Amino acid sequence: MASLAHDKPEAATQGHGQDGATRRDFLTVAGNAVAAVGVACVAWPFIDSMNPSADTLAAGAPVDVDISKLQPGQQIVVLWRSRPIFIVNRTPDSLKTLQDKADTDQLRDPNSDALQQPDYAKNWHRSIKPEILVLVGICTHLGCIPSFTPQKGAIDAAWLGGYFCPCHGSRYDMAGRVASGVPAPYNLPVPPYTFVNDKTVRIGENPPNAANFDLNSVEQI
Repeated sequence: MASLAHDKPEAATQGHGQDGATRRDFLTVAGNAVAAVGVACVAWPFIDSMNPSADTLAAGAPVDVDISKLQPGQQIVVLWRSRPIFIVNRTPDSLKTLQDKADTDQLRDPNSDALQQPDYAKNWHRSIKPEILVLVGICTHLGCIPSFTPQKGAIDAAWLGGYFCPCHGSRYDMAGRVASGVPAPYNLPVPPYTFVNDKTVRIGENPPNAANFDLNSVEQI
C-alpha cells in the first residue's frame, strides 16, 4: 500500500510522444509549481506520496493508496504503470465552481463527451466520489506534467483553479477538463480505479459491476 511520506524513489515517468521526464524532473516541476503560488500553499499543500515498489510498477498491477490523511485542498501524486496519478481531495468551493457557468463556458469538452474517462466518471465532477479526484497527470498536448494550481486568480483573473501546463500554456479545471483555445486537445484521462474502503483508493481496477475500462481505451494520453 502506498502511504503518505516524503521519500522519493528514482522511478521513471514516461511522456506521450516524447522521451518523457525522469522522476527527479517530475518532482522538480511539481516543486516549482508549489513555489510559484507562494503563501497560498499554506492553504493548498502539495503532498508527494511514497511510490509502490519497482516490481509492482513493472507488473502494472493495481496499486492501493492510503488517502486517510488527505485533507481538503491537498493532492497526492503516485506512480502507476510509470505514469503520475494525481489524487485530490477537492473542497466544497472547488466542487461548486465546477458547475458554475463561469467555469464551463471556458471549456472545450465540459460534458466529457470524448472518451477520456470510464463511464463511472462521466459526470460533472469526473469521479466516483465528488470530493476525490483521480487523474493521469500527463498533459494531452505533448506529455508534459501540468502543475496543481487550485487557487483562483493564481494564473490570471480568469483562472478558477485547476491544472496549468507551464510548457505550452494548456489549462484544465479542477475536474481535469481542458480549456478552449489551448494546445491540449482533450481532458486529462481518468484511470481505472475503485475504492477498497473509505480510506483506500485502488488504482488500476474498476469498481465491482462496472464495465471494463483501461487506458488503452482513451482518445489520448
